[in-house]
Amino acid sequence: MLASPVTIWILAAVFAVVAGAALVIAGLSLTGAAAPAMRRELRLRLLSWCWLLPLMFGPVLAGRVWTIAAVTALGLLCFREYARATGLFRDWVIIGAVLLGVLAVNFAVLDHWYGFFVALWPLTVGVIAIASIPVDRPAGYIQRSALGVFGYMLFGAGLAHLGYMANDPGYRPILLMLMATVALSDVAAFTFGKLIGGPKLLPATSPNKSVAGALGALATTTAVVAFLAAAVFQGTNMDKPHWLVCFGLIVGIAAQAGDLMLSSIKRDIGIKDMGVTLPGHGGVLDRFNSLLLVAPAAFHFIGYFVGFGLQQPTRLITGG
Repeated sequence: MLASPVTIWILAAVFAVVAGAALVIAGLSLTGAAAPAMRRELRLRLLSWCWLLPLMFGPVLAGRVWTIAAVTALGLLCFREYARATGLFRDWVIIGAVLLGVLAVNFAVLDHWYGFFVALWPLTVGVIAIASIPVDRPAGYIQRSALGVFGYMLFGAGLAHLGYMANDPGYRPILLMLMATVALSDVAAFTFGKLIGGPKLLPATSPNKSVAGALGALATTTAVVAFLAAAVFQGTNMDKPHWLVCFGLIVGIAAQAGDLMLSSIKRDIGIKDMGVTLPGHGGVLDRFNSLLLVAPAAFHFIGYFVGFGLQQPTRLITGG
């Protein structure tokens, strides 16, 4: 379980960061150095992380099946928030088609059937496109079908790449690295933005994000990912400085792009958060938005050089 030193490094670093944050928040409370509203928000965020981190890392450490099950559950929870926020929940035909697609693609992951996994993207889009035709309600067809395709792309086909990585024996440090550095990107953007300030990045899309925060987060994430990936992929074709930095940039850019993508959705429909599940964070989708784009981008970059589970048995369920 903890065979890779990177796994131990990440777990130790996360524990140290949480402990350090608790001390800082306690110090702010004792000295009154921050406004009460800020201290309350920080406490809520810390408490959320204290039970969120075991839910994130626990399945990865527990094993392949637990990891795939957790990714499936995450996809369904995110789609639920998305459907409610966009109004898609009113169209049960499209909802059913998307849910079927999410379950099917994660079944392909569990079966370790790559051909079915990649085929489900165009096949599910086709199912979603024809699902509501028999209802004979052409008004709004493009909107609801597009919402369904977009939802499947993000919470089904896209996020399932994270679960597919678990088919490789060395998946734990890779998944922990991605989850930890995506969270780091968010923290770094907030920190650099507050410390440096300056012009806003996209004021109409995300008013609180600054150019300094985005660049600081990108530099931090790239450096940390490149450092960790050098240890994870040591001795492989990916173990070249330029490829490691490129991988870090991909993770850093995709993480921020995922966050801005969700901000665009929320601004378009006029809401602040996608839910209230996580105090201090909003909904599940508000917290995990960055992984939606990081998962497929990281999967295919790593897959080009190393692959996932290439030497492992395939079609574990259907092959017998």
